[in-house]
Amino acid sequence: QVDLVESGGGSVQAGGSLTLSCRVSGYTDRYYCMGWFRQVPGKRREGVASIRRRYSTEYADSVKGRFTISRANAKNILYLAMNRLEPEDTAVYYCATSSRTWCGLSSSEYSNWGQGTQVTVTP
Repeated sequence: QVDLVESGGGSVQAGGSLTLSCRVSGYTDRYYCMGWFRQVPGKRREGVASIRRRYSTEYADSVKGRFTISRANAKNILYLAMNRLEPEDTAVYYCATSSRTWCGLSSSEYSNWGQGTQVTVTP
């Protein structure tokens, strides 16, 4: 069983920054991809960023140039550095892992999920 625990969420003014962390524990040998998703009430979960085992990355257009995904494999930690935050970034952010060798921003590609952390950006 793989467990994921996010941290680092909070409230910040527009233009500010936050860095989310996701600690992964359990049977981690087979996960190749990791990703960040976000969801607001009444909307579908949206892919934000993904990173593959060889560190290639993919970002949603809405966050390109502002967010950076990274991973520390030795520590089993996934990060999401978020800069120039906008009120539209307000959501619950989830990290996820996938056993696929390649994955993108579709939630169906991921099999393990964290419980989420709230990010609120005020105008």
